[in-house]
Amino acid sequence: MTRDAKLAVIAVGGNALIHDGKHETIPDQAVAVEQSAAHIADVVAAGWRVVVTHGSGPQIGFILRRSELAFGEVPPVPMDYACADLQGAIGYMFQRALGNQFRARGIDARAVAVVTQVLVDPADKAFGKPSKPVGSYMDENKARLLANELGWVVTEDAGRGWRRVVPSPRPRSIVDIKPVKALLDANYTVIACGGGGIPVVEESPGHFVGREAVIDKDYASGLLAAELGADVFLISTGVAQVAVNFNQPDERRLGRISVTEARAHDADGQFAEGSMAPKIRAIIEFVERSGATGLITDTPNMGRALAGEGGTHIVPD
Repeated sequence: MTRDAKLAVIAVGGNALIHDGKHETIPDQAVAVEQSAAHIADVVAAGWRVVVTHGSGPQIGFILRRSELAFGEVPPVPMDYACADLQGAIGYMFQRALGNQFRARGIDARAVAVVTQVLVDPADKAFGKPSKPVGSYMDENKARLLANELGWVVTEDAGRGWRRVVPSPRPRSIVDIKPVKALLDANYTVIACGGGGIPVVEESPGHFVGREAVIDKDYASGLLAAELGADVFLISTGVAQVAVNFNQPDERRLGRISVTEARAHDADGQFAEGSMAPKIRAIIEFVERSGATGLITDTPNMGRALAGEGGTHIVPD
């Protein structure tokens, strides 16, 4: 594979690694990663250079839950450390699974995971209004106890119990972009920006400090794709194509649309908040920043969609 081969940044959702509540164990997640890796290896075999990103929402919850259960016995895990932990653990699973696929297919490629810091703005309004629920549900007494002891912000969550909420600032730049580029140039398939990356602020020139926050995986992945000059930013989700009037008699699947069309559908409320809407917005942001193509499809159809045979392609006007 040459340096001038097309580059795809593929964002795999954290929920894709946990298929349902009965398959949450580490071995279950490893099986899910192996399934995704087989489809990613198809893309590499087709001649693409690939960077993989992944979510970690459910897994962050598990780490924080363990920390809660160990409260009083061991120090709590800060959010930036939890994200770094999961970048290493999930990155390892992808690195191993992709390496196995490459060797089995005789592909001259290797995979490596990069623990990736992502710069956020300390003045981001999100820091003044934590809104992203993380961790487990608790009763009010326990939630307030932990808030007093650990300085958490807690809130009641839709009648289901109390949860911790943390800021979700927008990513500004990828701190570790240079090693990612160097590894791509050396013919590695790179796993980067896991869980949206580790949120850091620059307190003084070149001096970075982690923050208690989480970054949206799709926005961080789109920023990474733009900074790498990717030809395609692909978000893997649960549907082969995006649709308008979803689940209605007049449902219509979208094959190729412009940024303007995508924005109009979003403004019309066609995409669910917390589901498809943030993916569409992350794609729009990438396309406007880079002039390249955004693509949404499910994991089994990634290879076909990148070949122009399916998926929803969002392109510049």
